[in-house]
Amino acid sequence: MANPGGQRVFSVSAVLIIALVAVGAIFPERFGAGAESALASVTQLFGWFYLFSMFGFVVFLLSLAFSKYGKIRLGPQDSSPSYSFFSWVSMLLAAGFGVGLVFYGMAEPMSHYIEPPYGDVEAETTAAARYAIQYSYFNWGVHQWAAFSLVGLIIAYFQFRKGQAGLVSSVLSSVTAKYPKARPYAPALDVFAVVATVMGVATSLGLGVLQMNGGLNAVFGVPESVLWQFIILFVMFLAYMASTWSGLDKGIKRLSNLNMILCIGLMLYVLITGPTLAILETVTLGLGDYLQNFIGMSLRISPYSDNTWASTWTIFYWAWVIAWSPFVGTFVARVSRGRTIKEYVFGVLLVPPLLACLWIGVFGGAALHMELGGDVGLAAATEANITVALFEMFALMPFTPVLSLVAICLIFIFLVTSADSASYIVAQMTDNGSINPPLYKRVVWGVLIAAICLTLIAAGGLTGLQSAAVLSALPFTFILYGMAYVLINELRADRKAMLTQLYRRHGETPVGADVFEAELLSEEERVRRAPNVINRRINTRDN
Repeated sequence: MANPGGQRVFSVSAVLIIALVAVGAIFPERFGAGAESALASVTQLFGWFYLFSMFGFVVFLLSLAFSKYGKIRLGPQDSSPSYSFFSWVSMLLAAGFGVGLVFYGMAEPMSHYIEPPYGDVEAETTAAARYAIQYSYFNWGVHQWAAFSLVGLIIAYFQFRKGQAGLVSSVLSSVTAKYPKARPYAPALDVFAVVATVMGVATSLGLGVLQMNGGLNAVFGVPESVLWQFIILFVMFLAYMASTWSGLDKGIKRLSNLNMILCIGLMLYVLITGPTLAILETVTLGLGDYLQNFIGMSLRISPYSDNTWASTWTIFYWAWVIAWSPFVGTFVARVSRGRTIKEYVFGVLLVPPLLACLWIGVFGGAALHMELGGDVGLAAATEANITVALFEMFALMPFTPVLSLVAICLIFIFLVTSADSASYIVAQMTDNGSINPPLYKRVVWGVLIAAICLTLIAAGGLTGLQSAAVLSALPFTFILYGMAYVLINELRADRKAMLTQLYRRHGETPVGADVFEAELLSEEERVRRAPNVINRRINTRDN
């Protein structure tokens, strides 16, 4: 379905983004302080709302997977998945986790070991180490993918099954149709999604450049300077422009598969050469603690004491992923065509978090075991500079230069795939939701994202823009509720239409279509049962 406001979305989004970046670059300190103060107020006042919403999204998605709608496909009912399972999961990880998991997989458990969540246990003890893994699993687990999964499911359903544009405004078109006065404002939802996406991607890319510079400094002595950050960004820009030119099936797919292979290889190396038994026990205990305390952690907040830890970690994470969800969700939708709702939910909501927990268990477990065994300085290194913590751990292992080089390559490819997929998705958002947006729009957004990074790195305004991006999570949470409501109504109508069409195809009336229970049966079984069900319903009615 064409969206006549597509070009307007492109123009308005670009103007708004340039204006925000200009303010952030000209007044970096005032802009950053204002954005951070506003973010602190929002997380303090609405932290409970974020916790409740993310837990609700998890319950909603799992209920949908096990419901009678679970076998409905994201596309025609006879379609098949567009990508293999390995490529699909690889692209999910590249878009959703990116470089963050590489750095925080070891550094976050160590941070919680130094400062335990909610101050429940004594710092730098075996109890703190156990608690650190438990809450790291929680922060990088199922909840982090709930908003991504929800947005992706809804957009994929409307785009591939209903034939509508892959836009937030298209999903909510049935709502705006009932309120004619709201129609002119529908494109504002797409502008909102584009601005949040570009600001989020640009700041993440910029922070990733700073982290890469820190890693190169720690390993090869490269100075941490704007010049080297510009060089890193320029090389990265050339790489993701080449990937953008290649297209989704070649560029992003190949880079994502390479990243997955590097991730698995690096993880296996640390598992085998590190304290293997301790790592395996850490992974096992961590999963047990995570599952056992899942609901309690999901809704935990501190109304009677200081809530700083939750606001700094969990609530910030939830706000960040909600703000990030238009981008990641749209990308997830793009690569999930042809899968059933049940396949989608289990694949997107459970597989990436499981891999993240394995990564955290291996790297975090190894680091904590080393630190507990002899105070090797990893806690101090993490506290001093979180960007080099991983490389400090590699310095304690065999073949340090090779490990560090692989990690830097992994970070680089993650950043390239994130920027490439972002330029693709933002081009789609500003081109009527087209599955294959024109190359010039992908290039324009790729250039703009790189320019934003360079400007803010030079001006020191990255943190302020990141805080401003996270602020968009609050209004978008309400939009997510509306999208979920629309999805349920459409699924009900879809299933009813499928059953009615099936009966008519086989010469039966739609009488009794509502008697089928929880699951959507296979066509053959429904056809076999249909006459008996109908006759039984008719006989009951006659008696």
